[in-house]
Amino acid sequence: MPGTMPIVLRRLAAWFACAGGVVACAVALMVVASIAGRAAMSQPIPGDVELTQFGIGLAIALCLPWAQLRGANIIVDFFTQRAGAGALRRLDGLGSLLLAAMVGVLAWRSAVGAASVAEAQEQTMILGLPMWWSYAILSPGLALTAVIALVQAVLHWGGRPAFVEAE
Repeated sequence: MPGTMPIVLRRLAAWFACAGGVVACAVALMVVASIAGRAAMSQPIPGDVELTQFGIGLAIALCLPWAQLRGANIIVDFFTQRAGAGALRRLDGLGSLLLAAMVGVLAWRSAVGAASVAEAQEQTMILGLPMWWSYAILSPGLALTAVIALVQAVLHWGGRPAFVEAE
């Protein structure tokens, strides 16, 4: 493993974040169109709430790896302000490992939930979209976040840079 985050993970996180941004913009445009349609013609986009829920869930899951890669998550350092660099590295490594475990479990359970809901053939109320989509779309972003956090734990404990700076 090189001294910093592997390039493949950096590129995947960037692609995921770009896709998440595109999805969020598409949802925003759809919401504006639905509100305009409701105001102007009393005709909103059918299923706009369902589509918004799917889209924003997807956008968030796709942006999580980039936030983790950049160290952009909220950090509360009140109790560690006076800790030395070594202690901070060990704590950051532990935090990354715990995050990797949590997000890994979420990715796994989202995939299992998707399979279960697909088997039950549940659908959304208005558009009749398969409900398993809403679970399945979360798994790739969560899994990539887990992998990045796991690599960061190793990098922290090895005393190497774990967060990617602005390029």
